[in-house]
Amino acid sequence: MRRRKKRRQKALAARMTITLAIILVIIFAGFMFCKLILDFTREEEAQKTFNSYTPTVERKEVIKANETGKPVITEDFLTVNEYSRPGEKLGKVRNIFVHYTANPGTSAAQNRSYFENLGITGETSASAHFVIGYEGEIIQCIPLDEIAYAVIQRNYDSISIECCYLAEDGRFTDETYQSLLRLSAWLLKEYKLAPDDMRRHYDEGGKKCPLYYVEHEEAWEKFLSDLERYIMNDQV
Repeated sequence: MRRRKKRRQKALAARMTITLAIILVIIFAGFMFCKLILDFTREEEAQKTFNSYTPTVERKEVIKANETGKPVITEDFLTVNEYSRPGEKLGKVRNIFVHYTANPGTSAAQNRSYFENLGITGETSASAHFVIGYEGEIIQCIPLDEIAYAVIQRNYDSISIECCYLAEDGRFTDETYQSLLRLSAWLLKEYKLAPDDMRRHYDEGGKKCPLYYVEHEEAWEKFLSDLERYIMNDQV
């Protein structure tokens, strides 16, 4: 009798162990299935986010009024030379011109160095008063009482701003855009000009510069509108 009882107890224990193991397997399988579904959902959402991603430049948020005034500018003037800084006096400023570097991924410092090296290489004549980097930094290359070699027909009555960029289509980063707003607003105020006095290089000679604003007229109009709003906020 005792042996049978022990065998029954062992059999019962074995069945309970097997049952418990099966339950644990089912729970684990359920957990893994739920995790798989969750991971798939997250991946699907991430893909949707990626597919619908719009570069920050499209937001073009207007700077708040409490961020007004002269922007932070690093003065790093070019050496006087006949190819990029002739040292000739600038006349009355009638317009502010916006350019793009036509060299994606290069920084403000690199483009400033390019202008500087033209004094050595003499390969062409080119420069701008300011270069805005794709992280928003602003470098001044030419004093505001001197001409820059930027717009052939208008070098003697305009200020030029070169803008760095990353996107192949020429769109500016949001940091570049914000600095362009600040710098443009400050220059317009200094020279008693209005947003309508802003120009693309394209507007004087037809060169596709800045490329994105030439191929997307509405983006240029949006910039002028944002600039006007920025200036109005400054006057409140």
